[in-house]
Amino acid sequence: MDILVIIPAYNEEAVIKNTVTNLMKTCPYDYIVINDGSTDRTLDILKENQFHYLDLPVNLGIGGAMQTGYRYALQKGYQYAIQLDADGQHNPKDLENLVSEIKNSGCDMVIGSRFVQKTDYKGSLFRRMGILYFYYLLYMIAGIKITDPTSGYRIVNRKVMREFANYYPVDYPEVEVLAKLAKKGYKIKEIKVDMNTRQGGKSSITPLKSLYYMTKVTFISVIRSIF
Repeated sequence: MDILVIIPAYNEEAVIKNTVTNLMKTCPYDYIVINDGSTDRTLDILKENQFHYLDLPVNLGIGGAMQTGYRYALQKGYQYAIQLDADGQHNPKDLENLVSEIKNSGCDMVIGSRFVQKTDYKGSLFRRMGILYFYYLLYMIAGIKITDPTSGYRIVNRKVMREFANYYPVDYPEVEVLAKLAKKGYKIKEIKVDMNTRQGGKSSITPLKSLYYMTKVTFISVIRSIF
């Protein structure tokens, strides 16, 4: 196969088995779980079920986990890499649409969006306001219109993998990398996906972290748009 699904996982003992099992039942693509220094039973579950995984000895954050996955994909010769969250929110049934779109459109990245077309997704008001904020931020600094800039459900080609293998933001990378890729002239597109609610476990993003996220990403993205 020329496609690798990368699943970053940190303390996802409640959902990781179902997420990987559903993926294996739904699509033929290779996958790798990046255990990001979990302190619960995530690693034990990966071993017990003989899932494919890489184990990071310390927690590097989503950015470090995904960069590990992209470097692995490059070394193994994959042409495309897909991020699939471990918490079950990303529906594996949409994978084929992402793959088909990037292969037929000539784009460098295709994002699975909750908002490019109407879906059943219902997020909190605060979350939707944050997404709208980043929509306008990206439009102002990078000239691109991305309806779901915080979506991690995305596929990239080998050119973008090389970019991400060299540099990938440590935390909250989704918006920052879009600004960087747009500035370099990469083609980015969105397609509709149906996302689930978190299937178990607890999100690490608190309201306080959300405010930090918005401040940090705004600052970094604006600086990168200038220099």
